[in-house]
Amino acid sequence: MTQLSKILLTATSILLSAAASAQEGKTGYQFLNVPVSAHSAALGGSNVSITEDDASLMFTNAALINNVSDNTISLGYNSYMSSSSMFSAGYIKEVGERGAWALGAQMLNYGKMDETDELGNVIGDFSAKDINIQTSFAYMLNDYWSGALTAKAIMSNYGEFSSTAIGADLSLNYFDPHRGWSISAVGRNMGGQIDALYDDGDMEKLPFNLAVGISKDFANAPIRVSVTADDLTHWSDVKGIQHLIIGADILPSKNTWVGFGFNCRRAHEMKVQEKSHWAGFNIGAGLNVKKFKIGVAYGKYHVASSSIIINAGFSL
Repeated sequence: MTQLSKILLTATSILLSAAASAQEGKTGYQFLNVPVSAHSAALGGSNVSITEDDASLMFTNAALINNVSDNTISLGYNSYMSSSSMFSAGYIKEVGERGAWALGAQMLNYGKMDETDELGNVIGDFSAKDINIQTSFAYMLNDYWSGALTAKAIMSNYGEFSSTAIGADLSLNYFDPHRGWSISAVGRNMGGQIDALYDDGDMEKLPFNLAVGISKDFANAPIRVSVTADDLTHWSDVKGIQHLIIGADILPSKNTWVGFGFNCRRAHEMKVQEKSHWAGFNIGAGLNVKKFKIGVAYGKYHVASSSIIINAGFSL
């Protein structure tokens, strides 16, 4: 057995083991599933296979950071819902000829809320936020395969209550630039709490997500199509087709992209009186100008509001 085969076999075993354990227990920290990358969001919210010079993709698949320019900084904003907003930041640094290191952070701020007593009287206010700080190392196993490991430190703070957790992602990507194929498998959020939110509260696991994605470029057309199978460890209350996310990029030039996506599960779960109100549909666009890159995406992640995601990147 070759060294590459051993690495792939070990990675597959870890993902399957985590998938089995993720079926049981209570999960928290759902903010880890909120889209961070505008490009990934434009293609349906959780694309894991597009290969771009985009540092924000570290949050969906760290194995893709080998395609990002050295010394790249990324900043992001998501107007999630109502008074809640997500902020993100990332940095990519090359390590040798085949490695890349990334540092990222995201914070979902829920804003100010009324604090009440047991009778419902307002006695003040408090803030609430979730924070994730992560570091990733990606390595080119050969000319086509890349693997990455991500470690996460996660914190929640709701007024006087707080909790902490640790997690990990394991990512693989196969990319053949000559034929235009990119195939990825990602196990995100393996781990759990080390400090519960309440003194007598149950310890929660992270919202494990196993996703597999395929993207295909076409040499004779400025189009790239993507299909992602998301959340593959939860089948009990979700139909098979609802795991699918379908996206397409129109690439007018090397410096621009326009993306469209449809998330089957989100469209189903957010129907109101049999009307979807465009839930599940996403759209976005991006522009690269020398060392500066910007992307914007629109989508609905809650029945009551829409979200705008903005990413800006700069290579030093």
